[in-house]
Amino acid sequence: MRSGEVAEQAGVNIQTLRYYERRGLLAEPTRSLGGHRLYPPDTVELLHAIKAAQRLGFTLDEVAELLDTGRRRHPTPDLRERALAKIAEVDAKIADLTAIRGALSDVVDARCDTLVGCTCPDCPMPLLTIGRGTPPGGEPAPDGLPGVSTRC
Repeated sequence: MRSGEVAEQAGVNIQTLRYYERRGLLAEPTRSLGGHRLYPPDTVELLHAIKAAQRLGFTLDEVAELLDTGRRRHPTPDLRERALAKIAEVDAKIADLTAIRGALSDVVDARCDTLVGCTCPDCPMPLLTIGRGTPPGGEPAPDGLPGVSTRC
């Protein structure tokens, strides 16, 4: 199959094919007498697998490692272990987003009017610890905004 056919069937562009070749995700295709790239028929299926893995949150580096492991043709728990690690990442992101949503709701409910120097009576802004981290001692890290008060 030529580049255009593969790209169309896989729903990617030709530059994506070439990029994946450079990254080692796709083997370098053979060339026709005219110099056109000729991909094997299973390339479209491989591209669908790569895109599916990306939709699951795997980076291209992770996809490359998984493909390399699969190409060695011996069983490995690698995909399962990586999927479990990815689930933990997703759970952490969900927790972060839930905390951010709650904090934003508090800001909306308090009717905050500015980021610094808010005049609303119950401003939650100085109390927000999202993104500031909590070191082992349990105390949130400082704002990192010297000379700027966030207290109402």
